[in-house]
Amino acid sequence: MAEVWIPPKLQELTCGKQQVQVEGTSVRRLINNLEILHPGIKEFLVDDGEDDLVAGLAVIIDGEVSLLGMLEKVQENSEVHFLPAIGGG
Repeated sequence: MAEVWIPPKLQELTCGKQQVQVEGTSVRRLINNLEILHPGIKEFLVDDGEDDLVAGLAVIIDGEVSLLGMLEKVQENSEVHFLPAIGGG
């Protein structure tokens, strides 16, 4: 199972856990399974209207920022982080 690091503001939905183990072969499946384990968390991660991650949220898998969003593949032993995207110029 992938290890998902939970942003601090969402940890109340995971009973204070900073990391949780979740099954999923893509970011989409990972989020859907995360929602089953911790109801309510999906609304903070997914924009239903766009069927993608909410604007301003980046997913980092094994240290690499995903360019595919919900379609990105996740390995069984991956480490996944959801972080606010940082802009600059």
